[in-house]
Amino acid sequence: MAATLIDTHVHLSHRKYSDDIDDVIARAHEAGVDHMVIPAIDIESIEIALQIAERHRGIYVMAGIHPSHTKEAAEEDLDRAAEFVGHELVVGVGESGLDYYWDRTFDEKQQSFLRFHIRLAISSGLPLILHNREASADLLAVIADELDSSSHPERLRGIFHCFSGPADVGKAAIELGFHLGIGGNVTYKNSPTREALPAMPRERIVLETDGPFLAPVPYRGKRNEPAYVRYVAETVAEVWRCSVDEVADVTTQNARALFSI
Repeated sequence: MAATLIDTHVHLSHRKYSDDIDDVIARAHEAGVDHMVIPAIDIESIEIALQIAERHRGIYVMAGIHPSHTKEAAEEDLDRAAEFVGHELVVGVGESGLDYYWDRTFDEKQQSFLRFHIRLAISSGLPLILHNREASADLLAVIADELDSSSHPERLRGIFHCFSGPADVGKAAIELGFHLGIGGNVTYKNSPTREALPAMPRERIVLETDGPFLAPVPYRGKRNEPAYVRYVAETVAEVWRCSVDEVADVTTQNARALFSI
C-alpha cells in the first residue's frame, strides 16, 4: 500500500466544494490523503470549516483572516478569530501574510493584521500559515521585527504556503523557523518552485494543494482537490530523485510534527 499523504492547505470551505464536499473528501481518502487542513479566509469560513471537520475524520482547521480580506475586516474580527484558537480541531493560525498583487491601498492594515497573527501564533504555540504574493521583503521584515520584540521567539513556527521561490526567500523563511508548502505550481513547466526546491532541506518541506485553486498537471485549469496532492508528491519525487513513498513519508512526518496531528 502506498504511503499516506497530508494536504496541509486546502480550502474545503470554499463554495466550489459546496455541492460535493463529501465526495471530494472520500476521493482524498481513497487516494491515500488521510489528513487535510483547512485555512481560514474570514470568520464565516472558520465556522464552515469546523462543521466539515466535525463530520469527517482527518480534517483540521486554521483560524485567522486572509490578507486579501483585511481591507473590509474590522479589529473585532481578529478577536473573533482568536477565540477559535483552543478548539480541539484548530491546529494552526492563518492563513495570514501579505498580498501586494491586487491592491496596494491597505498595505499598512495588512501588516498590522499580520503582526496580530504572529503574536497569536507565538502565544498559542500553534503554527502560523503565511500567504505571500509579491511581498517577500516586507513579510520577512515584519516577521523578523516581531521575533526581535518577542519574549518567546523560539515558539514561532509555521509554513510559507504555496512557496514559489526564489531560493533565497525559502532559505530566509527556514531561518525564521518556517517550513515551505509545495503545491501544484511545482508541476508547471519552467516552475520557479521546482528550480528552488533542490536547495531546500527536506525536513522543512510539506505538501499542499491550495484547492480549489492551482490544480497540478494534468488537471491545470480545472478545480483542484486534495486527492491531487499525490501529483505534487510525484513531481517532488522527480526533483529529489527518490520514490513517491519516500516523499510521502518525509512530508507526512514533517506535517504531523508541525501540526501535532
